[in-house]
This record gives sequence, structure tokens and C-alpha cells, in this order.
Amino acid sequence: MRRIRAAASTALTLSLLAVTATACGGGTANVGGGSDTAPKELTYWASNQGPDLAADQATLGPELKKFEERTGIKVKLEVVPWSDLLGRILAATASGQGPDVLNIGNTWSASLQATGALLPWDTGRFAAIGGRDRFVESAIGSAGAAGQDPAAVPLYSMAYALYYNKKMFREAGITGPPATWDEMATTGRKLSGDGKWALGAEGANLANNIHQAFVLAKQHGTDFFDAAGRPAFDSPGAVEAVKQYVDLMAKDKIIAPGNAEYAQNQSLQDFANGKTAMVLWQSAASSFKSHGMKEGDWGVAPVPVPAGGTPGTGRGTNSMVAGINLAVFKNTDNTAGSLEFVKFMTSDEEQKILNKAYGSVPPVKAAQSDPAFAGEDLSVLRTTLGTSAAPLPQVPQESQFETAVGTAVKELFADAAAGRPVTTESVKARLAKAQQQMAS
Repeated sequence: MRRIRAAASTALTLSLLAVTATACGGGTANVGGGSDTAPKELTYWASNQGPDLAADQATLGPELKKFEERTGIKVKLEVVPWSDLLGRILAATASGQGPDVLNIGNTWSASLQATGALLPWDTGRFAAIGGRDRFVESAIGSAGAAGQDPAAVPLYSMAYALYYNKKMFREAGITGPPATWDEMATTGRKLSGDGKWALGAEGANLANNIHQAFVLAKQHGTDFFDAAGRPAFDSPGAVEAVKQYVDLMAKDKIIAPGNAEYAQNQSLQDFANGKTAMVLWQSAASSFKSHGMKEGDWGVAPVPVPAGGTPGTGRGTNSMVAGINLAVFKNTDNTAGSLEFVKFMTSDEEQKILNKAYGSVPPVKAAQSDPAFAGEDLSVLRTTLGTSAAPLPQVPQESQFETAVGTAVKELFADAAAGRPVTTESVKARLAKAQQQMAS
């Protein structure tokens, strides 16, 4: 079997430096999983979309069985935690060990595209799954670098929202969610105390750190990359953005110090258990329900903006364009079966089933007409995606950016939790170090 060439780009070479030893295992099957001796089998790495891995197995299992019954192709499923997923993918692109089909965060599209390891979605391949025009164009725009065939196909679309516990708000005498960051601090102080906290965060979740910092940087009128695609991590606006986020713990003291060590989904558990009153998250309704909350227990509102901000402008940006894409490794031995699987997963029927289960928005236009996507939660997400969300930079270094700057934010949260000062100078130093790591 052909193997993907290692270090297909500078981005891949540098990104591999961040892969942990545990992530380097990559799996035991060659890329393509279904070899010449097993053409009726595919391997699929799904990202952890539900509250835990078992929930994803339960959601996807019946659908994959349905696909097998229709096509005769068995799908070997592995649900990969977000903390491991990027490292596993990078290791697979270098070693040739991995799945046929896999989920990728849409922010990684250009980075993984630059490795040359993913099957490009040209006009012919889109035609095989019903055509490119079936998909929302903004979702396609987050599937690879501009001017190139997309490296993946949109599967789930999401945006960030502010979720708040209605009971905790009533008990504190607060009539509605904060719309600005000044209101967040004021409201947060009223909600914090007696072992409860206003806002949940996940300081050890690198991807979430990046998403929050990116949005705040936009609100400060800047980005982490300049117009030429060069890193600008320690620019004044970026420094202000990261400091503002960490100051929710360090200065405003509305985030529990223990959140500095929180990883994927831990903030959702605290919210569902009444330990925190608010959380900034993507499409969280299904997770809340899995933890025992009922419809009506929580409210949903747009993420706060600076006072005077207008949605659709830089100051009014309140989410990154979030989502999950479905990709195929270029050297799979079962291209036809992989394309058939992508066609199944992006069919109108499956888009309704899967996006309902995960509380996300279908990137397939026809599926959005289902009444299930007209409720309060998804209406806020759809409006945000359409009016005030911005895509993370589609640059080859994006995955390195998530690792380097996400780690810098993690370290700053650790400082805040330990009572060490978080100053403009300390934030700038951490971000300058992250930028140096990119350059090296």
C-alpha cells in the first residue's frame, strides 16, 4: 500500500512537534482500513460530539448499521476525544496509519489540506454526493484554503452562544442574560458566591481557548495573523483579547480557579449540575439533556460584545464559524466506498437525524427546513452564523496556532488560579513565546 509522505509541508513538520506520545499511536490499520482483502469495510474516526464517547457510539451506531444494510459496507467506528484528535490525524498523515474517513474540526481544514493527505473535493466528487450547491456556502468556505478544491465536506455546523441557568438567574434577581462584557462582569459578581460561580470555562482545552481568544481579538479589531498570513500573536489587540478572557478569572473572579484545569465538556457538567450559571459553548443543548436538564431549564443568547458593538462588524463578532467536516484520506484503498459513506452522512435524511441528535445546524440547505431546527437554541445559532460569526484564518499554520496560543492561554489560566499576577506584560510575553515557537 502507498504511504503518505511525511512532512508534506512545513505546517505538518511543525505541528508534529506538538503531538504527544499517546497521540502518536494513530491506530493499527493502514490508511484505508478496508484493504484489497476487505473491500466491504471502512474505518471511521468520529469526533466526540456528545457528552461522552459512549453517547456518540449510541448515536452513530444505528446509523452506521443502516448504511451497512443498504450498501453491504461495514463501518468500523472509533470515537476520538478532541484532546487527541488533531494529534492522531497528524500522526496518521505522517505514518500512513489511520482511517478511511474521519471527522475534522473545520478550523483545521487548511492545515490538513496543506499536507496533501486528504482527498480534494472537486466538481466530480461533489457531483457524486449530490452537488456542491446542496451545502451552505459559508460552511464550504471553512473546508479549505481559498482558491483550492475543499479538503472536506461540511457535516455539522455550529456557533457559540451564551447559555444561562434560568433558575439561578431568578434566584439572584437577574431578569436577563448579559449582552455586553461590562454587563457580564456586573451580572457575574451577583451570581458568584457560596460555592457557585457565574461562568464556566475550560482552561486546559486548547481549542476552546483559541475560539474565545479569536472572537475577543476580532472585537478588539485585530487578528492573530496579518493580511499576509504571518503570525501576529503579540499585537496589542491580541494581547488585550487574551488578557480580557483570562481576567474573567484573574480580575473579575467570576470563573472558579479550578476551571484552569478543566478539559473537554467539564464546564458543561458544572452548568448542568447548577455549579455555574453561564457557559459559552457550541450547540450545547444535547449535552445538557444528557446530564439531566430539561427544556426550559436554560436560556440561550448571543455571546456578549463590547458596549456599542453592532452585529456584523468586527466589534460585533461573537462567534467563530464552528463546525465539523468529513474528510477522506487520499490513499484509501476504498475510494468508492468512502464516497458512498460521505454521501450517506450528508444525505438530507441523515443530516436531520444527526444534527437533531447533536443540537447542531445542518450545513445541507434542504435539511434546515425541518421544524426541529426552528427552536430558540438553534435560531440563535443560525442567526449568529448568518450575521456575526467569522471564520478562523484558513492558513496552513492554523493547527500550530491552536497548539501554541491555546497553550499560552492555558498557562495564563494556571497563573490566575495560583494567584500569580496576570498583566499586560505577562500576557505579551506568553504570546511572544508562542510566536517564536511557530517561527522555529
